[in-house]
Amino acid sequence: MKVLITGAGGQVATALSARPPAGVELTNVARSELDIADPEQVRRVLSAVRPDAIINAAAYTAVDRAESEPERAREVNETGPRNIAEIAAQIVARVLHLSTDFVFDGAKMSPYTEADRPAPLSVYGMSKLAGEQAVREVAARWVIARTAWLYGVHGRNFVKTILGKAATGETLRVVSDQVGSPTYARDLAEALVRLIQQELTGTFHLTNSGACSWYDFRREILRRSGFGNTPVLPISSQELGRPARRPAYSVLANVAWVTAGEVPLRPWPEALADMLQAWHTADPSFPRPCE
Repeated sequence: MKVLITGAGGQVATALSARPPAGVELTNVARSELDIADPEQVRRVLSAVRPDAIINAAAYTAVDRAESEPERAREVNETGPRNIAEIAAQIVARVLHLSTDFVFDGAKMSPYTEADRPAPLSVYGMSKLAGEQAVREVAARWVIARTAWLYGVHGRNFVKTILGKAATGETLRVVSDQVGSPTYARDLAEALVRLIQQELTGTFHLTNSGACSWYDFRREILRRSGFGNTPVLPISSQELGRPARRPAYSVLANVAWVTAGEVPLRPWPEALADMLQAWHTADPSFPRPCE
């Protein structure tokens, strides 16, 4: 099976490439090679590779900047997926499109299922929802995979940012009123491969099991890395004052995944411990507490 992945260099694409599944030929395409907002580039690349499936991991992910760059956010997150879906239909390829918990407003205060109605609060969330809708409308065979709070060994992410700050002795100010499910990129990548191999169709929520606040997540990151004594001050989202509104509660119930007979992704603390160990092994500059 030939699988093309957009967004090469990102956390998901890198995790897939690091452990390619047997029987799958992966082609990673970076932004420099393919701007998914450009329909001619999409046509040229997909027609040349002619994959059996496309994982669209390319996205505009600058949540706050999207508030002042709505057109660019829509180009990448809505027009881009539509371009991919149109050409995929022509070459008879499946489309697996990555989406986000930010399509929900967080007002439910209990885990969101795939059947719940989206109501995004931000430009970013609106653009991602529009991308989902474009794929559903245009692609002949499609999967929408929503995930949340993604981190991994490679690339920039929340876990690395926190430990980088802790290593400098900086006191951390942490939002305590947003709750979600931290998700390890490697676990997500393996689940995406299963979606393709099993030829599943529809909308799926894919996150590691369990939930926590950003404050709880940071405390666990610090504890497992030897920085347990780092000062951490809980603050509210209002105090943080970011331009884009975030859902207060965006835990995703992985109902469709389990209904399809798949095993739930492991608990997030277990996945975090695995990621930290893998990062420690791979990177000699892994942050360490001062003796």
